[in-house]
Amino acid sequence: MTHAHTPSHTHTHSHSHDSHDSHGEAEILDLDAQVLAEHLTALTGWLPVQAPPRRIVDLGCGTGTGTFALLDRFPEAHITAVDTSAAHLQRLREKACARGAEGRVRTVQADLDAVDWPDLGSPDLVWASASMHHMADPDRALKTVHDLLAPGGLFAVVELSGFPRFLPETAPEDRPGLEERCHEASDRFHAEHVPHRGADWGPKLTEAGFTVEAERAITVNIGTTDGSRGEAVGAYALGSLRRLRHSVAGTLTPEDLAALDRLLDTEGTGSLLRRDDLAVRTERTAWAARRTG
Repeated sequence: MTHAHTPSHTHTHSHSHDSHDSHGEAEILDLDAQVLAEHLTALTGWLPVQAPPRRIVDLGCGTGTGTFALLDRFPEAHITAVDTSAAHLQRLREKACARGAEGRVRTVQADLDAVDWPDLGSPDLVWASASMHHMADPDRALKTVHDLLAPGGLFAVVELSGFPRFLPETAPEDRPGLEERCHEASDRFHAEHVPHRGADWGPKLTEAGFTVEAERAITVNIGTTDGSRGEAVGAYALGSLRRLRHSVAGTLTPEDLAALDRLLDTEGTGSLLRRDDLAVRTERTAWAARRTG
């Protein structure tokens, strides 16, 4: 949930571009996988597969959040992981080798906005987490996935409600409500640059010829109460808000921008990493759609 989570929630989450800071984005994708691991396991377990899929395609795979969750869920499967970012795919391959799973993962670097997609075989399951909203023509992409799937195959689409929240509404003390104002600015930015983020994919899937079999909303609220998870939440908040700053810096008031910079200053007394009230609060929606013809 991923890319794609990329919670590079600008949301490079997965159909990502190397023109961005791919290293920083990769770190956030990895933290997204760590912090939301339990939710992702629940989601892959929810998929209404008729039989364990043997051939899976992960579209907009990022650094492999969905890829490895699916490998854990379906231990006999082989996965083709597709992304535009060579750096992310390299990181994914390194993870696969570390897990001893290199024989079960094939990586394909491809621009899914191209008219002709590479040969991805005839998969039983296609997974797209936070990647469909990056397509220039998502309706065409949905039809391409429909034709790609084996008859009876399943397409799982996961969408983000938006950028996660991390701070209480009363924070920071000198500029309460700062994060919400950042989100409002970010939403305006994304409405122009990523208009399909947060879309309801159900009707679009039906129009593309799929039968939508299930839909699930996932609410995430993870605090910093336990050791390793707490550290990951802090790092996730820091990296995500750094990326958020990139898209909103030009529209915030000078006072808000200065307050945000104090939160992002890891050496300062107002650093995010010094807070004990952080949490990851977000929502994601998943659709499971079958090719019935």
